[in-house]
Amino acid sequence: MLVVDNLSVRYFGSKDNAISNISLTFQQGEFICILGKSGAGKSTFIRSLNGLQTPTSGDIFWEGKQISNQKEEELRKIRREMGMIFQHFNLIPRLSVLQNVLTGLAGYRSSVKNMFGIFTAEEKKAAEQVIAEVGLKDYIHQRVEHLSGGQKQRVGIARALLQRPKVLLGDEPVSSLDPGISNRIFTLIKELHERHQLLTIINVHDVELAKRFATRIISFSNGNVIFDGSPEQFNEKIFHITYQ
Repeated sequence: MLVVDNLSVRYFGSKDNAISNISLTFQQGEFICILGKSGAGKSTFIRSLNGLQTPTSGDIFWEGKQISNQKEEELRKIRREMGMIFQHFNLIPRLSVLQNVLTGLAGYRSSVKNMFGIFTAEEKKAAEQVIAEVGLKDYIHQRVEHLSGGQKQRVGIARALLQRPKVLLGDEPVSSLDPGISNRIFTLIKELHERHQLLTIINVHDVELAKRFATRIISFSNGNVIFDGSPEQFNEKIFHITYQ
């Protein structure tokens, strides 16, 4: 269970909160899409969940353990259980698909091994398995800079999956992709979500994608939650409030 208790974030130099007094509870197995226009607070919220953003006030608890006051080493252990898919992929272009995916193990390894890129045969085998799982088996030694946008996002998904996460977070993972590829990426994420019994929380602009794939939709506006319910309950009135 992931619990957010009265969470607020205000960036340095700003007079207003990016998010204000957010309280939400997430259960394993939920597939949650967070909707809202740019600047609504979605990215701030998703980055707060795994400690990439420090709250100004409030708390976050993962399986009963408080995230927001942990030291870096303990936070590193918590992040291992929370795979993250990024909007702009966050890959190393000159490295191969395999090498990029292997960076998903950084939280499990010593800094020396990470620095020199030393991986065991078992680690490489695990990486090869998740690369095959996202449909990139034939590209395993291809440099990432030569891949399409959809293929790059599959690398990002494989990297997150290699962490063996319990939670999968996505910060606008399909916003730079065309609608057909976006649908295929969401289909893949939903399949992995079900296969690995994850808690999945994804920021997305596309309302139709959210309504098609989510089990629960949360809508943000001006840093506040204005809707939390099923896709069927997300109606035209809520849409207009969300994107006005």
